Amino acid sequence: MLRFRPAWCFMLWLCAASLLLTSDTAAQSGSSIRVRLADGFDYPVGKPDAAGYYKARGYWPNGHLGEDWNGDGGGDSDLGDPIYAMGRGVVIFSQNIGVGWGNCILVRHVFREQDGRIAMVDSLYAHLQERKVRLHELVEKGQLVGTMGGNNGMYAVHLHFEVRKNLHIGMNRSSFARDSSNYHSPTAFINVRRVLSSSMQKYDVPVNNFAPYGRSLADAGSGGSRSAGVDVPAFSASNAVGGGDAAAQPSDDFWSRLKAKMRGGEVTPGLDDKR
Repeated sequence: MLRFRPAWCFMLWLCAASLLLTSDTAAQSGSSIRVRLADGFDYPVGKPDAAGYYKARGYWPNGHLGEDWNGDGGGDSDLGDPIYAMGRGVVIFSQNIGVGWGNCILVRHVFREQDGRIAMVDSLYAHLQERKVRLHELVEKGQLVGTMGGNNGMYAVHLHFEVRKNLHIGMNRSSFARDSSNYHSPTAFINVRRVLSSSMQKYDVPVNNFAPYGRSLADAGSGGSRSAGVDVPAFSASNAVGGGDAAAQPSDDFWSRLKAKMRGGEVTPGLDDKR
C-alpha cells in the first residue's frame, strides 16, 4: 500500500496549487483563450427567435448603438427574465460598473463568415439584474448569461444589446467613432448568420485588450497610480438613453419621460427594424 509522508503531501498540494494559480494567472494576463467557432447566432431574449419580446429601440449610427428589447407584457413585467448568449464564445467582461451601464456582460465570438473568412465580434448585454457568468468562462449559444433589469431603477426594465466589430471598445464607447465602422446592427447581423459552419478546431481569441471603464490601456497598465490621460467618457443624452457610458446624469425630467415612453410600449425603430 502506497503511503505519503506529510512532507510529500504538502509538496504535492503546493504543486497542485501552483498549477491552478498559474492557469488562472495565464487566463487573467494572457493574450488569448482558445475558443471553438460559433455555429450561428440567435436572439438574446425569447430564444431563439425573440418570441414574446419586441424591439423598443433600434440601432442607429451616431445615435443608439444597439437595440433595447422589452417583454410583450409591458412595464416592468419582464424584470428577471432570462438573457442568453447569442452564440458560442468567451466572457471577456462581467462586472457591475454602475453609472449608465449597471451590470454588464461582454462575450467575444469567433466565427466563419460565408465567404470563408474568420471574424470576431463582441456582444454586450447591459442593465442586467443579475450576471450569471464569470470572466473568461466559455459559453454556448443560448446559455443563460444574466437576467433582465433596469440598472437599479435608472431605466424601465429592458435589455440593452450591442454587437461590436471593434474589439477594443470595452466599456469606453465615447473613445470610438459611433458609427457602423465599429458597430453592427444586431438584428441585421444575427439574421444573416443564423446558421454557420463550425468544427472542433479552436482559435485564439484575444482577451484583456481594452481598458477598464474610464481609463486608458496605458493608465491601466500602471497599476492605477497615474491620473494623467485618463479616458473619462463625456455624457451626452444620445448615448445615455437605453444605456451607455455616462459620467454624469441628465435631469429627473428626462428620466421621467424616458420611463414613461418605455413603460407605455412606445417603439423607436432603428436602421433595420425587421426581424
